[in-house]
Amino acid sequence: MRQRQFLDVVDEAEARRRFEEACAHLAPAVETVALDAALGRVLAADVAAAVDVPGFDRSNMDGFAVRATDTAGAEELAPVVLTLLGPPLAAGDRPAPGFEVGPGRAVPIATGAVVPRGADAVVMVEDTHLAGKRVEVSRPVAPGGNLTFAGSDIGRGDVVVRRGTRLTSRETGVLAAVGVGEIEVVRRPRVAVLSTGDEIVPPGGPIAAGEVYDSNQRILLDAVAELGCDGVPAGIVPDDEQRVEEAITALIGGDHPADAVLLSGGTSKGDGDVNAVVVQRLASRLPASEVLVHGVALKPGKPILLAVLAGRPVVVLPGFPTSAVFTFHEFVAPLLRRLSGFGNGLAGEIAAITPMRIDSVPGRTHYVLVDLVEGQQGPAAYPLGAGSGSVTAFGRADGFIRIPAAIEYLEEGAAVVVRPINPDVRPADLAAIGSNCEGFDHLLGLVASRGFRVKAVWVGSMGGVAALRRGEGDVAGIHLMDPATGEYNRAFVPEGASLLPGYRRRQGIVFRSEHAGLGEDAAAFLAGAVPGGLRMVNRNVGSGTRVLIDRLLGDARPDGYLHQVRTHHGVAAAVEQRRADWGMTLDTIATRAGLEFRFVQDERYDLLVRDDRRERPAVRALFEILADAEVRAHLRRMGFVMDDDQEGSGPITDER
Repeated sequence: MRQRQFLDVVDEAEARRRFEEACAHLAPAVETVALDAALGRVLAADVAAAVDVPGFDRSNMDGFAVRATDTAGAEELAPVVLTLLGPPLAAGDRPAPGFEVGPGRAVPIATGAVVPRGADAVVMVEDTHLAGKRVEVSRPVAPGGNLTFAGSDIGRGDVVVRRGTRLTSRETGVLAAVGVGEIEVVRRPRVAVLSTGDEIVPPGGPIAAGEVYDSNQRILLDAVAELGCDGVPAGIVPDDEQRVEEAITALIGGDHPADAVLLSGGTSKGDGDVNAVVVQRLASRLPASEVLVHGVALKPGKPILLAVLAGRPVVVLPGFPTSAVFTFHEFVAPLLRRLSGFGNGLAGEIAAITPMRIDSVPGRTHYVLVDLVEGQQGPAAYPLGAGSGSVTAFGRADGFIRIPAAIEYLEEGAAVVVRPINPDVRPADLAAIGSNCEGFDHLLGLVASRGFRVKAVWVGSMGGVAALRRGEGDVAGIHLMDPATGEYNRAFVPEGASLLPGYRRRQGIVFRSEHAGLGEDAAAFLAGAVPGGLRMVNRNVGSGTRVLIDRLLGDARPDGYLHQVRTHHGVAAAVEQRRADWGMTLDTIATRAGLEFRFVQDERYDLLVRDDRRERPAVRALFEILADAEVRAHLRRMGFVMDDDQEGSGPITDER
């Protein structure tokens, strides 16, 4: 296949400079909207009050409007007696012309009513006693007592909300209080999002082998909405130069052109990558157009293309979801925040350490998505280890670290600065590290349903043991077999932690039905010679399943031994999709994938708990949940085996 090379790969700073300079002519637009449509909008101009708030001296209590000097010396045993005036003043009433509270007089008044001329205080009804046409006052009141003077909240001419403010219910309430019915706000930029690719299909319908659901358009539309823009879905166009050109031309022209256009994919070096070709061709024909950058020395996101067509920014993001989202936030989001009035949006940086070595790519700025886990030496930044094709990585990450182009790797324990993706990042109430399991995931979900913030970082059983040994996280799910004894987990409990019994999982060999002749004895199959022509899929080093596989294989290294996946689901998918012929996974997963299963042995999945975290409310909640009879019954229905000594609803005793 013919390959095109990037002609002008620039560093990140140069790419950002070119794009910012080319878009410097763009400025936020302004429109007028009704107050009832202003929530979430950005105010374009200061708003000053045209009236006082309150607009009159107002009673704060039900009671009697009086002259404060008339109540001086009042006591419960020696009350001051005042003559009643009428009628009572209710909220919304205006005192009659010429009405005045004179010396020795009082008038009944309700909360919110206009304080009449002559009165300078309100005596609470609780401090009075009616006696015919008189009122006895048993407690004095100071001038200004129990009332609010006109303009004491907001004075006429005061700026009540400043431009650049993103309007919440607090601000809209203030604007309503000063009588504003319409306001000037920053117009929400229209950002069109176009997906391209013969393999892209819309969510909600069937999908065939080789096709992928269009997640990028959904991600980008919602991302621009989060930045105060109106996302314009432009559909899916196949890899056809003419159709892509027609789509882009329609989006940047017409009566209602988009303020910016985003595409994803089609910007790399293959023959099917037509987006870059089309944008370059349009840039050569249209006025006020230029391809600014095609290729940036960073990972992920090298293929990004930044351009201006007819004065409007057009960006072709990489097709892989993580690359697309990363480059969007690094290059496009700052521009959209400026145009929407949302400001720089930068969250405070967090100092952390790396719990493991992180390799980088020399010559390219490397961004690594990380999870933050509270540790004894401060936050630990766990790399997610997901490639640019991962759909979920950006959604799961707490933030990312930046490794400069000149650095090849970060050592374990290196100090790093994490840039949060979500400004609300905070330590989890329960941090689970270790091996993933659907059963443990279910337990964590139940903890979260009690209102706790739960974070799960799946680094394998050995990774979980190492994390707790370093003082990171609260609990770790493990299923590690001691090769010397065949016993699970006890030999791997680090100092300062204890073992909480979990459940057993049925592990075995899986294969497609066409290989049903492999026999019923899976252990013998592994111990003997694996038939030639059958390719295995292995588990990652550090997982409990890998320990079992290596023990059963001995010195044998079947074809595919080096093909490693990180999860039980990955094994089933590889066999189901014919990238491998056999592997080891759980019976529940094999059943859902429609694969044959041959039992090898049960494995224990237990929880390591840091002793210094046992009394944390979220950890105690986990203990209670695991001890609950209904929860364990649900785990059985999921296919897990509970130990006989854990039947019933009694407390679970941990092993220290």
